[in-house]
Amino acid sequence: MRKLLIAAALSLAVPAMATLKPGQRAPDFTAPGAMAGKPFTVNLKAALKKGPVVLYFFPAAFTEGCNAEAHAFAEALPDFQKAGASVIGMTAGNIDKLEAFSAEKCAGKFAVAAASPEIVKAYDVQLTRPDGTATKITSRTSYVIAPDGKLLFVHSDMSPAGHIRLSLEAVQKYRAAHRH
Repeated sequence: MRKLLIAAALSLAVPAMATLKPGQRAPDFTAPGAMAGKPFTVNLKAALKKGPVVLYFFPAAFTEGCNAEAHAFAEALPDFQKAGASVIGMTAGNIDKLEAFSAEKCAGKFAVAAASPEIVKAYDVQLTRPDGTATKITSRTSYVIAPDGKLLFVHSDMSPAGHIRLSLEAVQKYRAAHRH
């Protein structure tokens, strides 16, 4: 029943237009999450020390589009790593399922984290109904963040199609411009 309610909410909800734009500083955060089925603390600042970060927000674990998107990110992870980037998934929806989701749908390859209301607001990823009322889930929005904390790329679309390809292209473009 919960899956049906989430699916209904997604079909009627519209993402807020992401107000964060390329060139702006990504808000730092530390959030509880999971990786490969185990509890894991996600810290943006620490992740950025290793290179660019693809931070993608998704509505809810174990829903059709989110499962497909997590699987596609997991499959493409070697390409992101080759370009020097890491991937972090984040949601405000059914965060009690993140350990299982990280092991099953993310294939244990990258961390997923629970977005607090403060993180949702800072990244402007609150999903709203057509009448403007807020839901308890996040929009599907991908951010590519440079090691200096500035946003390189933003893509907000409820369809998971395109998020992986466009994020990877942004990371590869950054890497090509910053080869030493």
